[in-house]
Amino acid sequence: MKIIQYSSHSAKDLTDIFYSSVHSIDASIYSTAQKNAWAPLPVDYDKWATRLDLKKPFILTLNNEIAGFIELEPDGHIDCAYVAPKHERKGVATKMLQHVIQTAKQAGIKELNVEASMVAKPLFERLGFIVENENEVMRNNTLLVNYSMRLSL
Repeated sequence: MKIIQYSSHSAKDLTDIFYSSVHSIDASIYSTAQKNAWAPLPVDYDKWATRLDLKKPFILTLNNEIAGFIELEPDGHIDCAYVAPKHERKGVATKMLQHVIQTAKQAGIKELNVEASMVAKPLFERLGFIVENENEVMRNNTLLVNYSMRLSL
């Protein structure tokens, strides 16, 4: 596993990982309607290219293939953290989050925060994040649940 810096030629791959990751979540956790609200189709590659160019996520590669990505904002907010479905359960998300924690410490960031999905919440808890709130978020007229979580560094 290797963490690399974002470059714009990766935008389509990262966008595809986002969509495939969301849409592969078991329907017992998030319904099809919720997944469609979270990651609506058709895919808006231009919107995502602009977003990724701004956020400049860390990318994790596995055997020279992009396996996932994570974003760390200067204020300590972790925005996106997604793993390609074929690379789930291989430690990709853990490795990416550990990298973000180390990077934040080196940058002098004192606290990390995230709005974690029901799927991601256990990972963040394992690495020391504390749940502060359960949130109900309306997205595209559909209710989604996530968790505001913090980690003091």
